[in-house]
Amino acid sequence: MAFSNFGLSPQILEGIKAMGYVEPTPIQLRAIPLLMQGRDVIGSAQTGTGKTAAFALPILSKMGEPTDKTRFLVLEPTRELAAQVETAIHDFSRFTQLRTAVLYGGVGYGRQLDELKRGVDIVIATPGRLLDHMGRGTLQLNNVQFLVLDEADRMLDMGFLPDVKRIVQKCPRERQSALFSATIPPQIETLIQWAMKDPETIEIGARRSPAETVEHVIYPVAEGQKTDLLLQLLERVHYESVIVFCRTKHRADQIAHLLKRNQHAVAVLHSNRTQREREDALAGFRKGKYEVLVATDIASRGLDIADVSHVVNYDVPQHPEDYIHRIGRTGRAEASGDAFTLMVAGDAQHVYAIERFIGQKVPRVKLENFTYQYTALFEEEKQGQKGGFPGKVRGARIKGGYFFGPSRRR
Repeated sequence: MAFSNFGLSPQILEGIKAMGYVEPTPIQLRAIPLLMQGRDVIGSAQTGTGKTAAFALPILSKMGEPTDKTRFLVLEPTRELAAQVETAIHDFSRFTQLRTAVLYGGVGYGRQLDELKRGVDIVIATPGRLLDHMGRGTLQLNNVQFLVLDEADRMLDMGFLPDVKRIVQKCPRERQSALFSATIPPQIETLIQWAMKDPETIEIGARRSPAETVEHVIYPVAEGQKTDLLLQLLERVHYESVIVFCRTKHRADQIAHLLKRNQHAVAVLHSNRTQREREDALAGFRKGKYEVLVATDIASRGLDIADVSHVVNYDVPQHPEDYIHRIGRTGRAEASGDAFTLMVAGDAQHVYAIERFIGQKVPRVKLENFTYQYTALFEEEKQGQKGGFPGKVRGARIKGGYFFGPSRRR
């Protein structure tokens, strides 16, 4: 089916053509007709499935001529996602006169105030900065006709749900709403029942297993040796670029400082960094200025980072979905990639939850010629290996009953 069969406006079809889009993705095929009909839509879809176009194309088509009143509101959990969605919407609507503003924290108010003063039809915003503008009286939502809550589960994880509810309450009851989320936990179900009207649910690409191009293994280690093991992995593995994921902003700063002391070119990405620092980190990482990006889960989805050869989970993610998103930063576009997870005894319940979620056991490996301190995890894995580990470690060597890594040298 071609985009021209959806009933989209001529100006939006021109924008699609200019961007080189040829065929709709599965979520676009299912969501665009529903949104064109005025239905509320829930899209359960991963980042990278084309969901921005799935909601933007029909809504932009229905907006018609500009009015300089905010009629289309998109909420995003992070500044990076807000900026990316604003860029996409600007490109889709390039042959219209619709005006767009993106509102997020970490930057001054000047430019945002100027855009709002001129009048905008479309606002893409993070919840905190949007509430700031509403409190200042520089933005009102009483004309909103179209509301999109994007990456809703991430907004829940980041504690934004109360802010989202405050924002939704300020929007007119008579509106069209869409919600997109990789997962639909119970709190999101409650939000849906409260904020949406007879929504149609679409499930696309709800992947519960890592891409086959990603080699992923777990390194059991004593807590006191995690940093030593990380340094040894980075010393011995030949990588083009690596993302090291940490659970907290403070831990990310600590690990980045450690790696810099050990002569690694490092960038840091987490929510306490200013917008300029984030942009510099991402640009430098993409261009090869930095070989290592140390980040919290802010970098696990939604960011345009290609050609990552390795991912290291310095901290085991507490939610199984985050494991998929993190290791999915490598092995993209059919390229191969490696993902290493450092596991201490306290991580056991989270690792088991991940394995239940993906339906397979992740192989445990030991780094050859690394002097390990004793950890009960090794005894546990010895018992588990009597029947062998499910799955296969490509290119791994086996010695003394344990897999040894790294699994693949580049």
